[in-house]
Amino acid sequence: MAFVIYGAGAIGGVLGARLHSAGFDVRLIARGEHLAAIRSRGLRVESPEGATTVPVPAYGSPSEAGVSPDDVVVLTMKGQDTPDALEALREVAGPSTPVVCVQNGVANERLALRLFSHVYGVCVMFPAAHVRPGVVQARSAPVPGILDIGRYPAGIDDGARSIAAALTKAGFVSEPREDIMRWKHRKLIMNLGNSVMALCGPGDDSAQQAAALVRAEGEAVLTAAGIDVVDEATDRARRGDILRMPPFDGREPSGSSVQSLLRGTGSIEADYLNGEIVLLARLHGVPAPANELVRQLAVVAARERLAPGSVPAGELLQKLSA
Repeated sequence: MAFVIYGAGAIGGVLGARLHSAGFDVRLIARGEHLAAIRSRGLRVESPEGATTVPVPAYGSPSEAGVSPDDVVVLTMKGQDTPDALEALREVAGPSTPVVCVQNGVANERLALRLFSHVYGVCVMFPAAHVRPGVVQARSAPVPGILDIGRYPAGIDDGARSIAAALTKAGFVSEPREDIMRWKHRKLIMNLGNSVMALCGPGDDSAQQAAALVRAEGEAVLTAAGIDVVDEATDRARRGDILRMPPFDGREPSGSSVQSLLRGTGSIEADYLNGEIVLLARLHGVPAPANELVRQLAVVAARERLAPGSVPAGELLQKLSA
């Protein structure tokens, strides 16, 4: 089984490196300075267990990577980049090419299913970081992440079983699940706080309260939409003590949205996290002002290339509570 990892940032970089080290045929797709650094020096992977450089091949596009009918394409880019990525992929990949969405949010799978018949969702419990070109960090050790997988919209097939087995061989914890989107919606609720942490920074009590408000609103909207979600207790039990994150030298800040602001990419995933709640609220005639506010603020912060923590947490909490 060969894997094309489409988006070699934090998640994709660590995942691709682990699969490559486990003996799988892996090709990364990256861009810009990150691609140039991987090509010239290899991909440096840092973790609590130390650092290693992995000589995994890297390419600039699906056509350059030479996607074949026997490949499994793993999407690991942010949600806002998925539509363009799928358009580039369809130019070289057949409609039955397996597409695996190792991504936060719940919109990527539906986008992929418009173009490809074999689509899989993965619930991403995988603390990782990417801030510097050519470098990714796995924050958890010895297990880097939990990557449960299922067919989209539901079910388990031989493809899901084979991919789960490959992920397990690469050191992840992975189980096939018939109801993967129930788990991904629980993860969506957790990720609603990403924009708050990017805007306000972590640790502040007001920021924690603001994150709790947007998550509670998200829960209410999913209930109004009739979407079945794995409960918090079941999610906590699945995680258990599998993910362990001891400190190590040079550890980058946590949070994918924080890292987007640090890299100054000009974009952020808020439209596909908080924006998912806003969309559902509009479709079902219920309010979602908290998620709409943090979505708008996060998009502006990314567009204006503001640093993480640029919005005072108390000020944001006051606006959310008004």
